[in-house]
Amino acid sequence: MAHDTNTGRLTLLGAPLGNRDDASPRLAAALASADVIAAEDTRRLRRLADELGVELPDRIVSYFEGNEQRRTPALLDELTAGASVALITDGGMPSVSDPGYRLVRAAIDTGVPVTAVPGPSAVTTALALSGLPCDRFCFEGFLPRKAGERRARLSELADEPRTLVFFEAPHRIAATVTAMAEVFGADRQAALCRELTKTYEEVRRGGLGELSAGIAQDAPRGEITFVVAGAPPAVAPEATPEAMAAEVERLMETGMDNKAAMRRAAELFDVPKRVVYDAVVAARTED
Repeated sequence: MAHDTNTGRLTLLGAPLGNRDDASPRLAAALASADVIAAEDTRRLRRLADELGVELPDRIVSYFEGNEQRRTPALLDELTAGASVALITDGGMPSVSDPGYRLVRAAIDTGVPVTAVPGPSAVTTALALSGLPCDRFCFEGFLPRKAGERRARLSELADEPRTLVFFEAPHRIAATVTAMAEVFGADRQAALCRELTKTYEEVRRGGLGELSAGIAQDAPRGEITFVVAGAPPAVAPEATPEAMAAEVERLMETGMDNKAAMRRAAELFDVPKRVVYDAVVAARTED
């Protein structure tokens, strides 16, 4: 949709995770120049503004999970009327496990330009501190609160090869890490990062079983970002002619045709299809 030059602009502000010195000059300027500020916590916003010496505009509205859907249409009206709206959460970037997605989507669909003032990120900060591979990762946010649903989601992620990043609340972290140790294995490496950039910042590293035991003795407090190593590469079974031929026969018994069964067996044993073919022919000749 083409941009109407009479409309305003939505600016997403990356807020400090805890240390106000991480606030950029651009963040301070964006707060001072906005017509309207939508804040996850207006009291926290005012404290940040006081610390930065920023005079806020008169129009400040709360915008959090409980009222996000209701407040979005009014903010969109402000934007289409020409107002510049700044959106800020308690820490990190709006929309990333925080309020913001609905307003961003509505602005884009209406043709209102959306920009961002980048800032601190709990996800990338925890990744960098974890000591785990960071070249490829997936962010899972908060797991389901119910034990059965949480375990089901973890089971879906058990074979994920990329490093995993989660958010978790202190009162649920013990149950979550215990479930991870059971599903992923006690030796899977992980890092519990809490209170990042704050006075009591702490990073605990180790196997999931070790971390689970440590949490039971010393429960962490504050905001937690939990990083888990991806699943190790699957080890192919020993590619003996007998094993390959038996696997092809097993697959065919499930209804798979001969060609597809040989291809699947070649993938399983990590060998060329010709090797599987020769093994099957030899076995059938002996029969």
